[in-house]
Amino acid sequence: MINIIVSSDPRYNINKTAVRTAVLSALQKHRILGKIELGVNIIGDRKMHELNKRYCGIDSTTDILSFALEDPNPVSLQHIPRIGFVSSPDKWLRLGDIVISYPQVLEDASVEGISIDEEIRSLIEHGVSHLLGIHHEA
Repeated sequence: MINIIVSSDPRYNINKTAVRTAVLSALQKHRILGKIELGVNIIGDRKMHELNKRYCGIDSTTDILSFALEDPNPVSLQHIPRIGFVSSPDKWLRLGDIVISYPQVLEDASVEGISIDEEIRSLIEHGVSHLLGIHHEA
């Protein structure tokens, strides 16, 4: 069972079914099964800017942020013994949250010549990878 919590500002026309399908596809690609929960939040640039500044030290907006509850492969902490989180008593794996800036999606989709749903799908795949501890080079 997979619980995908999708929230968005009502002024953004989001296809929540397409968002859930993209998450399921990304999880299947990585062979992640079981009782899983994660959130996808579609927000505006102002809120994304706030999150970037507060949590990443970046004074601008970006298209996506991922907030993992636990990073299974924290590169920067490899020298520290892992204690990990206490296992959830209800046996759910709560991955964390993906936050996407809708205005950035519109801009990126336009530049790339793809649909909004395709851009969101691409960002979700990227975000799910981060929640799973798969990171790209900076």
